[in-house]
Amino acid sequence: MKQEQTPVLVVGGGLTGLSAAVFLARHGVRATLVERHADTSTHPKARAINPRTMELFRAVGMEERVRAGRSPISGNTDLVHVETLAGKERVRMPNASPEDIGRISPTQWTLIDQNQLEPILRARAEEAGADVRFHTRVEALEEDADGVLARVRDLSTGTESEIRAAYVIAADGSRSPLREMLGIGAHGRGTLTNLVSFFFEADLDEALRGRRIIAAYVNNPEVRGTIIPLDNDRRWVINVSFFPEQGQNAEDFTEERCISLVRAAVGVPDLPLKIESVDMPAWDISARVADRLATRRVFVAGDAAHVMPPTGAFGASTGIQDVYNLAWKLGLVLSGAAGPALLDSYDAERRPVAEETVRQAMLRFAVRDGKQYHEVADELLSETTMTFGYCYRSGAFAPEEGAPDTLVEDPEHPSAGPGTRAPHLVLDGPDGPLPVADLFGDGFALLVDEAAGPWPAAVEQAAEALGIALRSVRVGAGAAFRDQDGAFRRRYGVLPGGAVLVRPDGFVGWRATAGRTGPVDRSAIAALHRILDRT
Repeated sequence: MKQEQTPVLVVGGGLTGLSAAVFLARHGVRATLVERHADTSTHPKARAINPRTMELFRAVGMEERVRAGRSPISGNTDLVHVETLAGKERVRMPNASPEDIGRISPTQWTLIDQNQLEPILRARAEEAGADVRFHTRVEALEEDADGVLARVRDLSTGTESEIRAAYVIAADGSRSPLREMLGIGAHGRGTLTNLVSFFFEADLDEALRGRRIIAAYVNNPEVRGTIIPLDNDRRWVINVSFFPEQGQNAEDFTEERCISLVRAAVGVPDLPLKIESVDMPAWDISARVADRLATRRVFVAGDAAHVMPPTGAFGASTGIQDVYNLAWKLGLVLSGAAGPALLDSYDAERRPVAEETVRQAMLRFAVRDGKQYHEVADELLSETTMTFGYCYRSGAFAPEEGAPDTLVEDPEHPSAGPGTRAPHLVLDGPDGPLPVADLFGDGFALLVDEAAGPWPAAVEQAAEALGIALRSVRVGAGAAFRDQDGAFRRRYGVLPGGAVLVRPDGFVGWRATAGRTGPVDRSAIAALHRILDRT
């Protein structure tokens, strides 16, 4: 049997897998990607990419390309819970304004349908050198101490071959065959509801009453489901729950029944409408997290690692952020610049985030399912906090003594401690205003207060000896990168002469709050060795 070699095999060609191929290429890793479906998704599915994920696309030069493919509903703002669209509004979920986001990030939310984003990612992955193969299924997987052997089948020809990979990313969806092959279990509530989706055409202006909805969650005695605009005019998709335990199944959804359900959801008994199709496969909303996100050489990501209700628009972005966390680590380990223990931090960092994100999505789903908003409000974290404020409690960073053991923090008042996202800050650079996030992505960044001594040069030399990219940037009123009124010291919690080491994924890896003035500072070099598993 023909056998090929690849540094990383990505299994799954959805948003997570395609993003993984793009991010790996940015770190010098030419991946092979296989996907069992013949092409990218034809269904809108996930429709919102949060600003943190847009920062990641910005870091790989894709922000404008993604925004150019945004949905016709990209200007919509309302997430509403209703009895019917024309009737009583139970809850309107709060959302951050662009001005609020602008204090935290150089980017904004982007509403783009999954069937638009996937082809953009696929094209970028192929441009970057990834070997992308659709209509190809993994039949078997064997892991040993030195790598992973996958037996794959080309579904167009039936031909089988083998791919030998140093590492595998399992991004093959919520029912992940790879996770099953590896014997990795999952925990959580499991299936919450079964649904069918169908497209329809209708004029809903009167029922909308001027609202620009992203989605309307409907709950009344006749129908429980979600109405979602497709073109902000006459085309809509509705997702409707059904209950197998009551003898219901997907075949019950005839055209006549679908018309009745749309009218019940909209609240207009004689609404003129046209059903486009009733032959879409049934699907389910579930909540579960994999018991572990890694074996020795296989890493589970995206829906394979965590599946959650779509309430909150967390799912796609969480998966994309998984593989951004993983890509730079794989790049450094494969190049020999880091030891294999760096990869252990993937599970340590991402699994707690997945647990809390699923919990937050479940709280929002409870409101969709009929709970009153005030019943969950005390536990509910804002989308902004979940997007920017999650913290890593253990992993690839040098922790500070006495740091709070917290999973989230207020991104409006960030701590900038190791394990947290480096706070947003706009600097006046040599070429004009520069968001500090634009200094991250290719390698490590050492942000140094202007009062520090010459010691950063020694850190740069150490990084070069370790085989990693590191850029030292002095920040201050008299430095090449100027801040406003001491904003760097305030936002990053440092005194004159302090410094912060930021990882390639934009998370803080080490911080010296007090000033360093000498020619050499061993603690920053020690932190690099710790992060890279180069003891």
